[in-house]
Amino acid sequence: MTTAVVEEPKRRGWRAVLLGRAEKPYVNPYVGGALLGVVLFLSFFLTGNGLGASGGLNRYVVYLQDLLAPEHVDRVAYLLKMAGGDKNPLDDYLVFMTLGTLLGGFVSGWQHGRLKFETNKGPQISVRTRWLMAFVGGAIMGYGARFARGCTSGQALSGGAVLSAGSWAFMFAVFGGGYALAYFVRRLWN
Repeated sequence: MTTAVVEEPKRRGWRAVLLGRAEKPYVNPYVGGALLGVVLFLSFFLTGNGLGASGGLNRYVVYLQDLLAPEHVDRVAYLLKMAGGDKNPLDDYLVFMTLGTLLGGFVSGWQHGRLKFETNKGPQISVRTRWLMAFVGGAIMGYGARFARGCTSGQALSGGAVLSAGSWAFMFAVFGGGYALAYFVRRLWN
């Protein structure tokens, strides 16, 4: 009579669970674009509002400002629209949309084996320079999103979907500015 040896399952650490999945290919960009269009339609249909990211992030910042310097919030008309008194800046659909976007991106990255600790850069620059340029570019885009009253998802996708002339002008400016600047930052990738 033989006895079967039952092996205990190997314990996997958190790194293996998060980062140890097999990498799957990216979705076809046309399929991804069509899915984004469906999500945009559902956003308009279910909430009466389009997509947006910078507005949600802005509300997180205003929430912190209201915690740390409520007197300042009470003196600035722009901030008073979102906070001050008994208003909670986190009481807005964009806050939850931003959280859902972050969580959805994380889950999708995990599910498709794309969670990694890496810095994508060109061979001629350092990791530190790449991070500095990413921070500077993000700060410029954040300022531009507030200046333009919306980011590429709020202005371009949502505004463009309802044929807003300002949103179309914004997108032409984004692409034109990107092409104009690309020549000067090409060494970051070459």
